[in-house]
Amino acid sequence: MPNSPFRAVSHPAIDFLVTFLRGRVQRARSGELDRGASAVEWVIISAVVVAIVGVVAAVINMALKEGADKVTKCIEGADENGTCK
Repeated sequence: MPNSPFRAVSHPAIDFLVTFLRGRVQRARSGELDRGASAVEWVIISAVVVAIVGVVAAVINMALKEGADKVTKCIEGADENGTCK
């Protein structure tokens, strides 16, 4: 690029920055960054699955606690025949 405005300044730091940015743009256009996007998708999917499992576990825990409370009340209130009141 002989007519490029970036070549008018010939400081090594500017040259490095321009080369670095061109490489980043080329990688972004080539699709090499899809691996990172795929990893982010997997993290999001995993977080959703963990949240669903947590909700299901909480529901099961509440159901078991209610059942245990019913059994406790039944045992405490049982008559001499062994039946719940």
